[in-house]
Amino acid sequence: MIASVAGLSLLGSVVVAGPARAATVATVPLAPVVEQAREVARFWLADGAANLRNATPYTVLTVAPGERLSTGVVPDGPPVSISPIGPEDPPGDGAVTSGKVFFIGGDNQPHWCTGTSVQSNYRNLVATAGHCVFDVEAPMGALGKWVFVPAYSDGATPFGLYVGKQGISHYDFDDIRDFDRDYAFATVHSGVVLSAPDVLTHVGRLGDRVGGMGLAVNQPLPPVADVFGYPAGVHPDGTGPYTGGTLERSTGPTFAVRTTRPPRMDRPIGVDSPFTGDGSLGSAWVSGYDEETRAGYLTGLTIGVADTDGDERYDTGVSPYFDSALFQVYRDAANRWTGAITTMSG
Repeated sequence: MIASVAGLSLLGSVVVAGPARAATVATVPLAPVVEQAREVARFWLADGAANLRNATPYTVLTVAPGERLSTGVVPDGPPVSISPIGPEDPPGDGAVTSGKVFFIGGDNQPHWCTGTSVQSNYRNLVATAGHCVFDVEAPMGALGKWVFVPAYSDGATPFGLYVGKQGISHYDFDDIRDFDRDYAFATVHSGVVLSAPDVLTHVGRLGDRVGGMGLAVNQPLPPVADVFGYPAGVHPDGTGPYTGGTLERSTGPTFAVRTTRPPRMDRPIGVDSPFTGDGSLGSAWVSGYDEETRAGYLTGLTIGVADTDGDERYDTGVSPYFDSALFQVYRDAANRWTGAITTMSG
């Protein structure tokens, strides 16, 4: 029987104690100081959001070669689910919880991955691939100027821009690059828009604006998952079916996989999806997606793609299995407070 946690107040009672938390959770500062967060917001929004428009898809570790397995995945603890939340003012069509995360990569250029708003105590949490927050090309630390834009579409920020405050992942990902822990949550300050040159205006908390996906941990693999992301790369055969300008959706069955080349993983899972890797890193795998509420349960995050049948077309998204370790990281992140970086008047 699935244990359901409908309210985040319950999460506060199960946060890992000090020593266990220190051993399990790794954190990196993104823009913890208000003035720094304002500078990051202006960097992305200035000149008609030129840096958002000029960003290119992140191409680090996009391919995870592997093969599909007929075996299942064995949970390492009791099943738990966190219920999704809806926005206060339901927006138009589409999974507006999904969007792009933008950052400066190790090459000092602007890039993007995909991210998703997730239910949390302070309605301020984004989930994505671990290597879309932590810089795996450097000895340690975070990717620079990290922000989230929900429902991003061709340069538009319909629900505002949310500057990251802190990145949270598993210690083993930060320390030894364990790709079974290649997931991260980022707390974000309340959103802003640029209402006049150099004037930032407050638009509210992320979860209040777009809602947040629920979370499914230690669950049997769902028969079908919807994948939401911004793919923009090409297949090995040279075809490029996606531009990365707008959110894409694919639907397919899930299954256990075995990775055959680095990054090595012990318990990866797969989903049948034609997404290319570039830009779609961090794409949300959602079970039980409701077309009316545009919400469901996050069951995976794309950390790479694979061509499992050898036809030179990517056919599989690869994710870590959401186990007890992920839940420890999540419930730590879900109880971290953030606030506004400007006032309603700017």
